[in-house]
Amino acid sequence: MIPEKTEAARRLLSWYDRHRRDLPWRAKPGETADPYRVWLSEIMLQQTTVPAAAPYFRTFTDRWPTVRALADAPLDDVLVAWAGLGYYARARNLHKCARVVAEAHGGRFPATEADLLELPGVGAYTAAAITAIAFGRKATVVDGNVERVIARIFAVEEPMPAAKPTLRRLAATLTPDERPGDYAQAMMDLGATVCTPRKPKCMLCPWSEFCRARAAGIAETLPRKLAKAEKPTRRGVAYWVLNPDGAVLLRRRAEEGLLGGMAEVPSTRWEQEAPDDAAVAAQQPLPARWRRLPGLVRHTFTHFHLELEVVAAVAGTGWQSAAGTWVPVDRLGDQALPSVMVKVVRHALKTV
Repeated sequence: MIPEKTEAARRLLSWYDRHRRDLPWRAKPGETADPYRVWLSEIMLQQTTVPAAAPYFRTFTDRWPTVRALADAPLDDVLVAWAGLGYYARARNLHKCARVVAEAHGGRFPATEADLLELPGVGAYTAAAITAIAFGRKATVVDGNVERVIARIFAVEEPMPAAKPTLRRLAATLTPDERPGDYAQAMMDLGATVCTPRKPKCMLCPWSEFCRARAAGIAETLPRKLAKAEKPTRRGVAYWVLNPDGAVLLRRRAEEGLLGGMAEVPSTRWEQEAPDDAAVAAQQPLPARWRRLPGLVRHTFTHFHLELEVVAAVAGTGWQSAAGTWVPVDRLGDQALPSVMVKVVRHALKTV
């Protein structure tokens, strides 16, 4: 039987006080949470693991310790610092949000969910997390870890994502009025360290005795998920071209859409079928004698796999291309190159 929420919160918070994780963005016991650090960490942690996000968080807070400092930074600097973390629309929205907070809110984050939801890149989960953790106001924070805990506690067998509204409603029935920030972080820690996707450590769980899924012997099977459709594969050709000085041609992707605003090695369109010779010639960034390099560059995005062939050439003396910018090879690390383009660069440097 599920206890009433005061008792549930008491047990969970008692467990959290003993076992809370030490995370770089988390305020120490007795400290007041910094809304900037809470917001920054929550944006970084979207679809990213704690180990992957932690070094980026340290880099950002060392370089831009306040939201005003981040707002004043050039977007290109932010994109370069973000490179490798993925989902680059988050970086653009991060910078846009920092500017809105600095300019429209005097450098202070709004303290209510409704006002936070008006900020660029802030959705329901992030707004609730900031409200609870940074401002100590009651809010139901539901991420993937919390969904898993709630699905098991209440034995919700409806598959995801259809079960999301039900899980959020049930989570709200347990959200306490006291210590909402600690409770939200306790739920995240419980899901991350005890109520794990595989082999949950039920004997260590403060809620084990009233977990319906554990009683039914189905905890590890929840939450249920519909079978994922197989990801399609797209194909294209990347153009690795050097000028006589040894600089590489890069161009900037459109601001909107996949990898928006990032630098890239020019390429053909990414389509189901690999481009034929005519398509490769038609989409070349500049006229040159191209040769295909051996091997493929493979990368997986959220919704598709990508396979890129790489063709290489040297531009003629004095050639200027309106398609991009020449960047010395030893300065490529200063560019906002997404992971797939880092792979292209490495492949070209090995095989050219």
